[in-house]
Amino acid sequence: MNTAFYEDVAFWSQLAGSFAFIACVVYGWLRFITPAVVAQRDRKNAELFEAEKRRDRLRAEIELARQEVAVAEAEVDGIRGRAERDVERLRETILAEAEAEAERLVRNAEGELERGRMAARDLVRDELLNKAVEIAIARAKALDAGADHKLIESAVGSLERGAA
Repeated sequence: MNTAFYEDVAFWSQLAGSFAFIACVVYGWLRFITPAVVAQRDRKNAELFEAEKRRDRLRAEIELARQEVAVAEAEVDGIRGRAERDVERLRETILAEAEAEAERLVRNAEGELERGRMAARDLVRDELLNKAVEIAIARAKALDAGADHKLIESAVGSLERGAA
């Protein structure tokens, strides 16, 4: 056999070996690599889907937390407003009670002052009457019988004129 035949056999054997190698590579690729790549892709897609779901859930929780913070701030403002109103009402109540107590104390003091004035007036009047009586007694002792008689007639006369 000639060398051309061997060259053709070598060429066709290399060509058949190349096709067999390519067929094995394609079969191995389709049988093993492609399912592994698809499985990896599906796992990564599932992870991404879960991450997106978790992200959306966290965003919803964040929005809910923001709403709760807004509600809490509104409650704080309400509590602060009520506290300020309560403080103002308590202040007004305390002031009103203090004013009422002050008025009561002033009235009591005025009453005590009036009672003191009346007691002082009575005391002065009593002292004045006592002094007047003492002076009258002293003058009466100093009067003689004629002056005494004139005073009695003058008093009787004024009583008669007042009665007439």
